[in-house]
Amino acid sequence: MSAYAVGHLKPAAQHEEIFEYMERIQATLDLFGGHFLVHGTEVEVREGDWPGYLVVIGFPDLEQARAWYDSDAYQEIVPLRTRHITGAVVLADGVAPGYDAAHTAAALRALAV
Repeated sequence: MSAYAVGHLKPAAQHEEIFEYMERIQATLDLFGGHFLVHGTEVEVREGDWPGYLVVIGFPDLEQARAWYDSDAYQEIVPLRTRHITGAVVLADGVAPGYDAAHTAAALRALAV
């Protein structure tokens, strides 16, 4: 099942280290089957508050996403970003093909009784 690294990054002043991070990140992803789905896009907010940018990286599975984040190659460059850009990064499993939220609601309803 696919998995994702999702970043909600706050606006920041441009810095040479951020450019270097961007130049080097793809090589760290390639080792784990990672690819950008969304990169630094301003989002259209429909509910709530979302200051900043969205980054979504797809991986073949959660094991590969974890291995990428924890890899020496990525950990070497992550400070180039975190010294200048604040935000949150999470790893999450995707849903299986044919996923139906109604089935999840039914299971949760059964547990709530």
